[in-house]
Amino acid sequence: MKAIDPMLTEFEQESKSTRRLLERVPTDQLDWRPHTKARTLGELANHIAVVQQRIPFAIQTPTFDLSRGADSAVPSDAAAIVEMFDANVAEAKRMLGGMSDEDLQSVWEGQVGGKTVFSSPKAGVIRAILLNHTIHHRGQLSMYLRQLGVALPSIYGPTADDNPFM
Repeated sequence: MKAIDPMLTEFEQESKSTRRLLERVPTDQLDWRPHTKARTLGELANHIAVVQQRIPFAIQTPTFDLSRGADSAVPSDAAAIVEMFDANVAEAKRMLGGMSDEDLQSVWEGQVGGKTVFSSPKAGVIRAILLNHTIHHRGQLSMYLRQLGVALPSIYGPTADDNPFM
């Protein structure tokens, strides 16, 4: 078994939960934001979709300019965000699946203006940014949707919206 295999299994499981949540994003609320300093619902959902491909792409080299390739424009339709998420997850699985154990242990540096702002073995980048960062934003998205009165899907177990015993 390759070292990436357990991470790919977890990525697949987490992606299914994230997709269920993204499917609930209402197109007519993409411009809504819970606070003036917060991203809009569309910006947050789009960021989640973009990160799925951006991080695996970035770690294909030893260094990456983090100011390069920021989030794309928010589509005007929430279904397009889900489609982008699906395509990016598929591409991430392809890129990550091709990584050797040696490559996963090699150090990666995220840079801005030629200065290193983040350094970690690539396996740590997958854990910290691709998985944990996405989970963090998925939690934010859950709260956005809850505030909009959208029923939440199961993530790690039933929610008050889908549990008949609550």
